[in-house]
Amino acid sequence: MIFRQLFEPVSSTYTYLVACEDTGQAALIDPVVPTMSRDMKLLAELGLQLVMTIETHVHADHITSALHLREELGSKIAFPAINKLSCADIQIVEGTPLKVGHVVIRPLFTPGHTDDHFSYVMQGRVLTGDSLLIDGCGRTDFQNGSAENLFNSIQDKLFTLDDDTLVYPGHDYHGRFVSSIAQEKARNPRIGSDTSIDQFIKTMSELELPHPTFIEYAVAGNQLCGECPGDLPENMEKYCQQMTESPQG
Repeated sequence: MIFRQLFEPVSSTYTYLVACEDTGQAALIDPVVPTMSRDMKLLAELGLQLVMTIETHVHADHITSALHLREELGSKIAFPAINKLSCADIQIVEGTPLKVGHVVIRPLFTPGHTDDHFSYVMQGRVLTGDSLLIDGCGRTDFQNGSAENLFNSIQDKLFTLDDDTLVYPGHDYHGRFVSSIAQEKARNPRIGSDTSIDQFIKTMSELELPHPTFIEYAVAGNQLCGECPGDLPENMEKYCQQMTESPQG
C-alpha cells in the first residue's frame, strides 16, 4: 500500500492518499479545494489513477475538492450514506468495505462530532477524521453533534482496535502527525480509557469554543460535494482558492 499524509494550512486539515501498488489505483480521503493542484501533481508523479474521494463527514471548516476532482480525473465521490447526497456516487455504510485496487478500507461509523462521521481502518492504521484527535477529540456542539455519542464511538469502537493501531487524525494544530490507540487510551486528557461518560460530557460542555469561521459556507458547499459559494467575503476567499504552496505533512 502507498500511503501519504498531506497538510493544508488554512484549515489545518490532513488529506490522506491511499493507493494500491499493484494496480495503481488511488483514493484521497478528505481532499481540500486549495490543495487540489498539489494532490493532482502528486498523483501524476507517482503514476496513480484517482478512482475515489472519500469523506469522513460533511465538514464545517473547509470545502472538499471531491466535485472538482471528479470533473478533472473522473474519480467517484464517496460520502456517508446518512447524508443522502445526490451528488455522491458511493454511499458509505459500516460493514461495506471500500476497495482501492487490492487495498481494503473498512468504514467505521463514529458519530458524535457530527451525526454522519466515519473513521477508516486499513492495514494497521485508522484515519479518525474529527472524532479522535491527538491528545484531544472533535467538538460536539454543532451539526447534530453529541458528547454521549462521541464517547461511545471512541470508547466502544476506536479504543477496541489493537493498541498498536496508528491513529491519523483529520486535523492537528500543533505540528503533530500520528499517534496510536495505546497512546490515546493512556494519555488523552479529554477521553482516556479511564474517563467516565459523565466526566466527558462535562468536559465537552465547558469548552466554550468560538463558532467556526467558515461553517455557513462550508456545510452548504460540502452538501453539494464541493461547490464553492460565489458570495464569499474577501477574507474567506482563501478557502476556495488554489494555493501556490502547501507543505506536505
